[in-house]
Amino acid sequence: MKKAIITVVGKDAVGILAKTCTYLAEANINILDISQTVVQEYFNMMMIVDVAKCTKSFDDVAAELGELGLGMGMKIRCQRSEIFERMHRV
Repeated sequence: MKKAIITVVGKDAVGILAKTCTYLAEANINILDISQTVVQEYFNMMMIVDVAKCTKSFDDVAAELGELGLGMGMKIRCQRSEIFERMHRV
């Protein structure tokens, strides 16, 4: 399993989750865990996803999610989970 972390942040609007999840499904990316919250009018979501069977390169996914976010007025970032795992090694 190859994991990635996706974060979505911005002003709340209808369809954020639906558009993001539709993109992931079309790229054959499986959502392993998801957390979202709205604080006042601001939306914040974090997903842990499995990209092992993804039909696109990681760089393409990161770029396309970034573009999807811009189209919704959001900031979407996709990062490899290894970045976080290595940060906490002693």
